[in-house]
Amino acid sequence: MRRSKRSQSASRKTKQPWWVDLSQEQLLDVRLSRLRLRIEGTALEARIGRLYRELERAGLRFRPYIWLSTDFFTPMGATGFAVPFYLAHPRLARLERRQMLEIEGGSHTDCMKLLRHETGHAIDNAYRLHRKKRWREIFGRFSEPYRNRYTPRPTSRKYVHNLEFWYAQSHPMEDFAETFSIWLQPRSNWRERYKDWPALKKLEYVDALMEEIRGERSRVRTRERYDSLPTLNDTLRSYYRKKRARYLSVRGIEFDESLRRLFSDEAVHYRRVRAGPFLERSRDELRRRVSAVTGQHPYVIDQMLKEMILRCRAMNLRLMRSERESRIDAAVLLTTLTMTFLHGGHPEYHR
Repeated sequence: MRRSKRSQSASRKTKQPWWVDLSQEQLLDVRLSRLRLRIEGTALEARIGRLYRELERAGLRFRPYIWLSTDFFTPMGATGFAVPFYLAHPRLARLERRQMLEIEGGSHTDCMKLLRHETGHAIDNAYRLHRKKRWREIFGRFSEPYRNRYTPRPTSRKYVHNLEFWYAQSHPMEDFAETFSIWLQPRSNWRERYKDWPALKKLEYVDALMEEIRGERSRVRTRERYDSLPTLNDTLRSYYRKKRARYLSVRGIEFDESLRRLFSDEAVHYRRVRAGPFLERSRDELRRRVSAVTGQHPYVIDQMLKEMILRCRAMNLRLMRSERESRIDAAVLLTTLTMTFLHGGHPEYHR
């Protein structure tokens, strides 16, 4: 009996990739190019559809083209952008969390923020907006050197707040993309939200700029898909090894003196809770808190915690105060060590 076209279509939509039932170890040996992922039929497709509707409601003809790669990025001069492959399948999103302790763009809200941000870069390229004199007066020089680290001013009102860690402060092009993202976001109420902020002038300029190009075809149209997933031959194992290596190793940091101020190996405390297992139990909470404060990737914080736990076990340290007090003290210590040993005493934020 022949199946209808509708049932055949439904079957294709529900068909899972060949690697979906592999063990984690087997999955890590699969090459990125062999994942054969598509955006169609995923939650990511629905979010991109929402992005396009937001652009339509804003009266803009521009639609960025989007492809799968290893990260969110817009190549210089491109009118489209890449999104990370793990957002195209739940199994790969779970693997990303296991390997990196977080899923960038994993939630609907965070993903939409990132899609709008990258669209800001793409529309800037498409209409060559950064070449305008007024753009440079508002945001700064597009040609300013791009730094891998930056030290933000959290209290500054010259910049909008969209992505974490005051990303608008990192470079003029990021300042524009972040401002565009807030402008495009439905119900952002940016006029009221940024009332009396110097950043309001930037939003008003973007509003006028979008009115200027509304309905116009873009001056530049590209189709290149840089580092697209089918061209990448690294295995997932190799990909994650390289990704983790980008974050600073904490080996060689001296923890002992600081830990002895927090915990004790004196006989009088031998009945108290062991510090190593205590830190292990508190690991998720400490990692989350300190990452939020310092701007460091959770993987970096986790590596420091591992070393602290190993030293506590080796020195047989125990708590001297209540678990609640000790957890607060451990968070303060971990924050201090992160800022002091990794970045010279103050937080610098990685891109």
